[in-house]
Amino acid sequence: MSDLLTSDRLPGLVQGGYIIAAVLFVGALAGLSKHETAKRGNLAGMAGMGIALVATVLLAARQAELPDPLDHWRGLGSTLAVIVVAMAIGAAIGAWRARTVEMTQMPELVAILHSFVGLAAVLVGINSFLDPEAPTTGSLGAIHEVEVFIGVFIGAVTLTGSIVANLKLSARMKSTPLALPGRHLLNLAIIVLSVALLVWFMNTPHTDNGTSPGIWPLLLMTALALLLGFHLVAAIGGGDMPVVVSMLNSYSGWAAAAAGFLLDNDLLIITGSLVGSSGAILSYIMCKAMNRSFISVIAGGFGSDGAISGEARDYGEHREILAAEAAELLAGASSVVITPGYGMAVAQAQYPVAELTAKLRARGIDVRFGIHPVAGRLPGHMNVLLAEARVPYDIVLEMDEINADFPTTDVVLVIGANDTVNPAALDEPGSPIAGMPVLEVWNAREVIVFKRSMATGYAGVQNPLFFKDNSRMLFGDAKERVEDIVRALPSI
Repeated sequence: MSDLLTSDRLPGLVQGGYIIAAVLFVGALAGLSKHETAKRGNLAGMAGMGIALVATVLLAARQAELPDPLDHWRGLGSTLAVIVVAMAIGAAIGAWRARTVEMTQMPELVAILHSFVGLAAVLVGINSFLDPEAPTTGSLGAIHEVEVFIGVFIGAVTLTGSIVANLKLSARMKSTPLALPGRHLLNLAIIVLSVALLVWFMNTPHTDNGTSPGIWPLLLMTALALLLGFHLVAAIGGGDMPVVVSMLNSYSGWAAAAAGFLLDNDLLIITGSLVGSSGAILSYIMCKAMNRSFISVIAGGFGSDGAISGEARDYGEHREILAAEAAELLAGASSVVITPGYGMAVAQAQYPVAELTAKLRARGIDVRFGIHPVAGRLPGHMNVLLAEARVPYDIVLEMDEINADFPTTDVVLVIGANDTVNPAALDEPGSPIAGMPVLEVWNAREVIVFKRSMATGYAGVQNPLFFKDNSRMLFGDAKERVEDIVRALPSI
């Protein structure tokens, strides 16, 4: 080990390991783009991270090398001890959360993990500025100071924004958007003040002992960025939280890339750029799926407080159906489409839904799933739930793939979905979700809607689907009602 740490080959080996890890990360993203390859994508990402950790530990041990052999081993031992202890604590917490978290809690877990990345970026930036060996003069000093400032700014916004997203998604904070008077001007004022602080920061010279009063504009900017992150996400309503989580994922990536520049770590730069760009692309795709303005969502321009909104009109009376009647309807169908939503996740109904699917397919009935891009609270939320219940990948279709088939579908089961199947998006220009592409389930011959009550969805918009002539409501817990249908099928 000592020979390796002192060898001139070690920096090259570390860079080689970083390149391999970067390729594996790209492969992980490619694998995660499809159901069939998602597992391999996860394994590629895990392998890449393992290589990156080993290479980084070796590099840290190399940097702990001191001229005197005794001091060298003391320095190496203390460095490795700190790294091992930190990794052990993180691994224990991660393993515990991975084993105990429910799938319905996954969105808020992802949000809080983003906050850790933001916190790390803030600490790395401030520490890098205080590093006595950091460049302080000339072009290198100016570049370093800009890197510090931008890295801390992005990290601070990510930190508080992610915490607010976690609180909203976990219902520990109201999903109502915080609509302060002149909120957009407030955001603009914070950005302008931050630019002014950057000018002050870069024009504050270091003293002879290496310290700098520039820490004050840096800390003031950090406080403003923390406020900005809080306000940006607090001003966004619960209905737009899926896009917010995706955007925070992008922010965390850019924060990691900024930390990579400060630490002179090529892999962190590459990884952060991959996460940042992929998160931004996904957010843009989701905004298109929700008919949202990408810039407006980021600026906190949308959201609902959960109250019934949209055009006030009488849609008529809804009709109800019992589980046994639903089973009879399904048994006589030749084609069935199931459109799940967050309600399925809350009820943990994915397993009886998978069982119902298997029984219907055993009868020769064509069963498929229609997944809206923003179904659930996280991109891919419904896909993961169905994969967890071992629903075949090839019958899980996206909205664009399934929408044209509804007119020839006998029965549609809407399980826990609401806003994603709302015809008001297409028929009512005054609706808050007007223009949002939806699953056009009402075009099927029969529609059965699984709901606990007639309450509105997460966006707070009334759904005319519930009152259509070909729609019937099956009230109660989705898991229990699906199990009732499964039990009733053999007798039909």
